[in-house]
Amino acid sequence: DVCFRSADDADFTVVDYIYQHPSLKELELDRDEVEKTLDGLGFTDDSPANKKSCVGTLSGGWRMKLALARAMLLKADILLLDEPTNHLDAYNVKWVEDWLTSLEGVTAVMVSHDSGLLDRVCNNILQIEDLKLHLHKGNLSAFVKKRPDCKSYFELKSEKFKFKFPNPGRLEGINSLGKKILSMNNITFTYPGAPKAQLNNVSVQVSLGSRVACVGVNGAGKSTMIKLLTGELEPDAGSGEVWKHPNCRVGYIAQHAFHHIEKHLEKTANEYICWRYRNGNDREELKKITNLVNEEDMEAMKKPVRVEWFDDASGEPTSALKVIEELTEGRRENKQAKDQEYEVVLKGSKVGGNIQFWCLRKNLIKGGWEKVVKDVDNRIATRAAMFANPLTQVNVKKHLADVGLEEEFSTHMQIGALSGGQKVKVVLAAALWNRPHILILDEPTNYLDRDSLGALAGAIREFEGGVVMITHNSQFCDDLCPVVWHLENHTLNVKGDATWMNQEKLEDEKQVLTAVDKFGNTIEIKKKLSAKEQKKRDKLRKKINKQRKKQGLDPLDTDDDDF
Repeated sequence: DVCFRSADDADFTVVDYIYQHPSLKELELDRDEVEKTLDGLGFTDDSPANKKSCVGTLSGGWRMKLALARAMLLKADILLLDEPTNHLDAYNVKWVEDWLTSLEGVTAVMVSHDSGLLDRVCNNILQIEDLKLHLHKGNLSAFVKKRPDCKSYFELKSEKFKFKFPNPGRLEGINSLGKKILSMNNITFTYPGAPKAQLNNVSVQVSLGSRVACVGVNGAGKSTMIKLLTGELEPDAGSGEVWKHPNCRVGYIAQHAFHHIEKHLEKTANEYICWRYRNGNDREELKKITNLVNEEDMEAMKKPVRVEWFDDASGEPTSALKVIEELTEGRRENKQAKDQEYEVVLKGSKVGGNIQFWCLRKNLIKGGWEKVVKDVDNRIATRAAMFANPLTQVNVKKHLADVGLEEEFSTHMQIGALSGGQKVKVVLAAALWNRPHILILDEPTNYLDRDSLGALAGAIREFEGGVVMITHNSQFCDDLCPVVWHLENHTLNVKGDATWMNQEKLEDEKQVLTAVDKFGNTIEIKKKLSAKEQKKRDKLRKKINKQRKKQGLDPLDTDDDDF
């Protein structure tokens, strides 16, 4: 992968990054040869990444192609490749395979968990077992014939160990796996200075039953879309909205997973998780751009907002326009308004006074307090998870063991000394500590060995929350995800039959009518379905339960009227 030795490296253009490599400087390469090699790898003027692009802006796939370009230009006798297909889409994996098999007079030694690559490219397998190297002639299939106990290289399951994800718990108002808890509607996003939008009118939604694979070629905008969904980026002004259930917790692992821990390499994994959640909040969450109040927000927040309280003298509820100083972490349901309301401190008053002032969520958002409201929601949701599992070294040690990191590596070894696969487990454990309802994984299969991949797949199948993942591992995608978000030409196509899609069809087919009785009360009347409509609903029910069974979930236990 392309590693930055300093922050300045990320500012180099693609061409300059090639030239500043010490070994390539000595070769005094012809510029035409460099540009021809880069063109062959797709760094053309009309591609998402061109020769003038800054390296720091490249996606993981394009960074990997840049690293391969340097390897090609070195014209080495021996190539040492560490996970050369990480981040690459199927088209570019095929290109790497063809390039490696076409080399003459070159020895390639590679570390890879890509079983297809090892099977199609390698003619010798070096196995490390009991601290010794064992050479086996032939490709991976020939090796597995000799060693049937190593068949996990071709299967997404592990017999050695398993991962266990924490139960996220219930969400208020969410009574089905298909009801949305996270969504984007008509989102458009343009990078600053870019001539056209990276994403156009993207709409998606995620539920507790979601198992979604996000696919597309390198540079299509997959990671950008995920960052918009998680609040790492803000959509273009006026393009739509990103919505999240107030109590929903989201666990997120970025494409370059190690960036989560790069400033904590001197800590142990246990110490890192304790640091990250020490004050009852997720410090990663607090850094998001959608949580940072800017000057425009501050100006809006100076204006009066309608606030409610109980008048001491009359004992009656009253309301008035008041200027709010801050929000506490008090929140409650207002059933009459069918909205949540938040405890506020008025300008000039003190926290914890005799009178409690409350403001409806919709009024706060209209008054410019949306980012503060979301921050309060995140704090309340995170602390709810803390009550279920207190932040102690013993609990964190057990939690890390649940994702395959033993005490020796989790508590007694610094993160900087861990392998790539072990670091991924640290990042995964940290994302899972707050017991997320939605787990979002950007290239989760990178650096993990086959047994860990199998354990991860098993945990995803059993997880009681929703999962969205970007992956170029077709086996991982096909086995786990009935729904696919396909990004192409800056737009999104949803493929598959999502649980929430089926659930919404059922909701539409309940055929509930409303009427008003003689006392003025609104009542619901359920229309009796025709034989054809009933047959259609039964078929849909079977389809949902089949999908739930595949995910390891119990079938919905509902009668005909309420289903």
